[in-house]
Amino acid sequence: MSTRVLTTPIQNKDLEPLTIGDIIYLNGYLITSRDDVHQRLIKQHKNLPVDLAGKAIFHAGPIMQEIEGQPGRYRVVSIGPTTSMRMEKYEKEFIGQTGVKLIVGKGGMGPKTAEGCRKYKAVHAIFPGGCAVLAASCVEEVEGVEWLDLGMPEAMWVMRVKEFGPLIVSIDTKGNNLFELNKKTFNIAKEHVVEEICEHVDYLE
Repeated sequence: MSTRVLTTPIQNKDLEPLTIGDIIYLNGYLITSRDDVHQRLIKQHKNLPVDLAGKAIFHAGPIMQEIEGQPGRYRVVSIGPTTSMRMEKYEKEFIGQTGVKLIVGKGGMGPKTAEGCRKYKAVHAIFPGGCAVLAASCVEEVEGVEWLDLGMPEAMWVMRVKEFGPLIVSIDTKGNNLFELNKKTFNIAKEHVVEEICEHVDYLE
C-alpha cells in the first residue's frame, strides 16, 4: 500500500503503478457527474459541456451556496459521495467516451466498470462516507456549473481542488476490484465461524 498525489491532467503512467488499497489525493479539476449526467451522455447521446479527458469526476450531489454580491459564483457547503454502483450500468462507456481518468464515489463498482478501467486505463476510488464537510474544505474554487437545469445535485459542478482525499483505490488499471476481492475473502473466513455458531445454537421448528 502506498500514498500518492495525482494532478490533472492525469496520464496513464500516473495510474499504472497504483493498486487496490492504495491511498491517493487529488490536485486539479474534479467535476461532479452522477446519474443524470451519465444518462444524458450514454442514453440520450448528448455532448457533455465539459471536457473530462484526463480529469476526475465525483459521484456526488453537493450543496452549493451562491456567493453574496457575485451572481453565478458559488461556494461548496458540503459534498458527500453518492453510491457509485448506481452508475455501474453506464460507467464503462462513460470512461471510453470521455477519457476521464479518476472516478470517485462511495462503495464499490462492478465488473463493467472494472473492465472499463482495465481497457481505458482509469481508476475508481472511494471517498469516505460521512465526510462531506471535509470534502468541501478541499475545494479551492467552484469555477463553474453546467446543466443546472438538472437541479443542484445532478448538475456538473466544475471544481478546482487541493489534496482532495483521502481516496482509497478500489479498482485499478488492471481491473482488480477491492470490493470483490474482499467479498471472496470474507465469505471464505465466515464459513467455519457459521459452522461453529450452528453447533451452539438451536431454533424452534
